[in-house]
Amino acid sequence: MKKSFLILSAFFFATQIQAQNIVEEITPDPNDSRVITTGVPFLLIAPDARSAPMGDMGVATSVDGFSQQWNASKYAFSETKQGVAISYTPYLSKLVNDIFLGNLTYFNRLNETSAFGASFKYFSLGEIEFVEDEFSEELIKKPNEFTLDVSYALRLSDQFAMAVNMRYLNSDLKIDDTQDAKAASTFGVDISGYYQSEEEAYNSFNGRTRLGFAIQNIGPKFKYDAGGQENFQPTTLRLGGGFDFILDDFNKISLTGEVTKLLVPTPPIRGERRVYEDVDDNGEYDPSIDNEISYEPNYIIEGKDDDVSFLKGMFQSFGDAPGGFSEEMQECTWALGAEYYYQDSFAFRAGYFHESPDKGARQFFAIGAGFKYNVIGIDLSYLFSASKVPSPLENTLRFSLTFNIDREAYSEY
Repeated sequence: MKKSFLILSAFFFATQIQAQNIVEEITPDPNDSRVITTGVPFLLIAPDARSAPMGDMGVATSVDGFSQQWNASKYAFSETKQGVAISYTPYLSKLVNDIFLGNLTYFNRLNETSAFGASFKYFSLGEIEFVEDEFSEELIKKPNEFTLDVSYALRLSDQFAMAVNMRYLNSDLKIDDTQDAKAASTFGVDISGYYQSEEEAYNSFNGRTRLGFAIQNIGPKFKYDAGGQENFQPTTLRLGGGFDFILDDFNKISLTGEVTKLLVPTPPIRGERRVYEDVDDNGEYDPSIDNEISYEPNYIIEGKDDDVSFLKGMFQSFGDAPGGFSEEMQECTWALGAEYYYQDSFAFRAGYFHESPDKGARQFFAIGAGFKYNVIGIDLSYLFSASKVPSPLENTLRFSLTFNIDREAYSEY
């Protein structure tokens, strides 16, 4: 009798659930984007006119004055005792003339095994004028961002060195005094390594292999106001390799490739999730008739939650893309570059940079030239966009100036 009662109760309960016609409705966000966004994105802009024409690469190229920005380990292989490098990059030059990226770098090879570097990078967003009414004086704001960093490189063997770079970041984008906002600041760390082989003899030329890696902008998230959204730093993994074809005492050709990946969580595919009782049984939610049981406006349909700490986000970034492995590969950018040197006094450079159309669509060709006379080096570069999405650096001439103090103080080859 008791068993029969339980069976009848279960049947009655199931009948009630079916009669209620519970519906789960999931609607993807029509504005969903697969592009990874971070704070202080100006850190991803190539600041110098040597790396820019080679496809915005520098982790495995030969040492120069701007190695601080790409791989500070290279300073341990510098033949120059110390140097100062200055660069200027116009930004959105087709629209305005007061947005630019400036960079100042100093390096010093302390001895045979160690080197020191420091740099200041400044990104100006120009002047913005505010006028409340026709009787008020104009108020001019100059939003800007900057970084200060120092590095130490140590040679661990004849062919390999590593470096640590400590960075302070400040982002002052506040333009309205009535807003509860302030300049955001935080710190970041770079860890890098560089390998450079000895010059080896081949059939008709000599050659040298170069390999490099860097994990840049490792640091905590930051925000501009107490209740605002936390922003990831553009933590980036760079892997590169190259080879120098030393044809003779006067001519050298270098080929280099580089792959980069943002170590930042991929945004999941989000949407609305609503569970309701479909009273009129028409398959559509009507708030005046149907009974809403639950509602999640920011429901994760595919992927993983990106609201995590920066450290967890770094590891999560290798396998959190909703599209699986193929989307993870789309998040990798790649570049190829070539450099021809004549008598170590004149250089011609060319390169290509590629980013997936679904991840930002940055694609461009670039060319450049370099000139050295005594202690002074001058580099120029020019960019041609190869994407349907216009580049803010398109048709922009970048300029760099390097002062090499006490050249050939060390001999590496």
